[in-house]
Amino acid sequence: MYAPTSTNSPRSGPTSGEDDALTDFDGAGEILRAWGNGLRPDPDLTVSQWADRHRMLSGRASAEPGRYRTTRTPYMREIMDLLSPGDPTQRVVFMKAAQVGATEAGNNWIGFAIHQAPGPMLAVQPTVELAKRNSRQRIDPLIDESPELRERVKPARSRDAGNTMLSKEFAGGILIMTGANSAVGLRSTPARYIFLDEVDAYPASADEEGDPVTLAEARSLTFAHRRKVLLVSTPTIRGLSRIEREYEASDQRRFFVPCPHCGAMQWLKFDRLRWQKGKPETAEYHCEGCETAIAEHHKTAMLEGGEWRATATAADPTTVGYHLSALYSPIGWLSWQRIARSWEAAQGSDEAIKAFRNTILGETWVESGEAPDWQRLYDRREAWKPGTVPAGGLFLTAGADVQKDRIEVDVWAWGRGLESWLVDHLVLEGGPGDPACWQQLTGLLDRTWVHAFGQRITLARLAIDSGYETSAVYAWSRHVGFAQAAPVKGVEGFNRASPVTGPTYVDATVAGKRLRRGARLWTVATSTFKAETYRFLRQERPAAEERAEGAVFPPGTIHLPDWADSEWLKQLTAEQLVTVRTRRGFARLEWQKLRERNEALDTRVYARAAAWILGADRWPEARWADLEAQLGVAAQDMTEAAPGNTPPAQRRTAHRRRTVHSSYMR
Repeated sequence: MYAPTSTNSPRSGPTSGEDDALTDFDGAGEILRAWGNGLRPDPDLTVSQWADRHRMLSGRASAEPGRYRTTRTPYMREIMDLLSPGDPTQRVVFMKAAQVGATEAGNNWIGFAIHQAPGPMLAVQPTVELAKRNSRQRIDPLIDESPELRERVKPARSRDAGNTMLSKEFAGGILIMTGANSAVGLRSTPARYIFLDEVDAYPASADEEGDPVTLAEARSLTFAHRRKVLLVSTPTIRGLSRIEREYEASDQRRFFVPCPHCGAMQWLKFDRLRWQKGKPETAEYHCEGCETAIAEHHKTAMLEGGEWRATATAADPTTVGYHLSALYSPIGWLSWQRIARSWEAAQGSDEAIKAFRNTILGETWVESGEAPDWQRLYDRREAWKPGTVPAGGLFLTAGADVQKDRIEVDVWAWGRGLESWLVDHLVLEGGPGDPACWQQLTGLLDRTWVHAFGQRITLARLAIDSGYETSAVYAWSRHVGFAQAAPVKGVEGFNRASPVTGPTYVDATVAGKRLRRGARLWTVATSTFKAETYRFLRQERPAAEERAEGAVFPPGTIHLPDWADSEWLKQLTAEQLVTVRTRRGFARLEWQKLRERNEALDTRVYARAAAWILGADRWPEARWADLEAQLGVAAQDMTEAAPGNTPPAQRRTAHRRRTVHSSYMR
């Protein structure tokens, strides 16, 4: 039996009220300690020194697990150290190739900030989904494998909001991760440190609130000279590349390395990597000083003796810029032999050469948007009847352009390698205000077109422009079903990562009633498909004699029928890509009309977007074979096929033909 406790007797613990008070005191103490940590003088360690001392690479996040060594990628030392608090540089721009160690260097900076110089940090990936993936695959291993970071970052607990997939709290600071497509994430909190990764893959606008880079950098302005911003990316298209624009405004540093034979300092250029044709294993670099061949085993010593040198004068002395190609990639990563082999494999394909320039040379691709000569297209038209599908066509899509008094529709057939044929051109009179016009458009969804082998096929998807009479387009699409009709909205600019995004749910008005999230809208980067169309139209084609010997049309070939008149061809070639200068002097690309009417080009872009939405850019071989089997193509003798058609057997076995995957998935 327990006796009552005297008020003067000793107690084993505090009362509930005192417990709350102590908890409040402890909480206040923690806040004071965090505040005090934030006021501590910045450490003497640089980012590279911290990485060499504390960074451990996880086996699940790195091909070379173990302790991080800056000597493995000596060119990253200066870039990392400029991100240290003691350096006056505020902005670091890094235009680079793939496989040069930039991602791990950025992660070193994150770890350094958490451990040595705490403060609010914002890390931005192109999309929120990529930010989540980066958090799981990169940031979590970074913290788990480094004891100093595990001590400082709160463990993930269901009741602890301090450590989530996109937020990591630590004493004196917080790491916020978000996507460039989220305006809310970009304006969430002030940040002393900002890491902008793969900026060329950012959308033109974050939720239509402005440039993601500008929105993100605005978060750091309150930190004045103490801020640090790192912009990293593989470049994309000349005139549109953010990272190239930033690099050209910087002091444009190049990594100069010594020749092992004469000692001449030089930065590595692709045209000095030479090999015997067809023998990439003979690749050697030729010194620009003594012209002596340099074997790749010298690369390690060359990198150790290298140094960054500015090649221009920056407009802003607080911004520095770096460029690095994969020629510098350490031994064991991407060899000169593999680079030579990649170049040889890319020949004959603009898409492959473009990927080579972007990902291996770290340079932009110059997009040629010159309109093809419509008369040349007229002269090489081929013969098939309107409304019939040539033998190579395996599925149909349509693009619809809504005008004031009509709806124009073009139907395209698509085959392997995105080879395409114009099947039908229709003008539905009346326009969006005429119910009969919409009924005619609905009828197209049930209509069939005769294939060269006798089968009848329907439209797989119709993409319709929603820019004019948006409400009517949404209402019609909702009526017929979004599985058949895809409302699209064209936006300016190129998007190589995904030229079509969506669908996003938007409000729709049907019979005078507003339906929240009543329509599904796809956004199309029209510049991407316009440039692709013109590139495909300009491709060289095998002559009739060459085709008779087994040569085939290159992937992407656009076949036009002899019933396509001069007016339609002029509309298809009605625009041209030109370079214009902004008020700040930066170059940008812009499509300008050469003629007033351009419906044929627009409907082609929409039909191409429909093929993308269906997934044709990503279909495996089995899907194409299945389409051929459904149409009876594989069982037919196509030796007497109509012009512009390539027998499936030749498509798979001809020497010049190879499987081509869409560049948009790279």
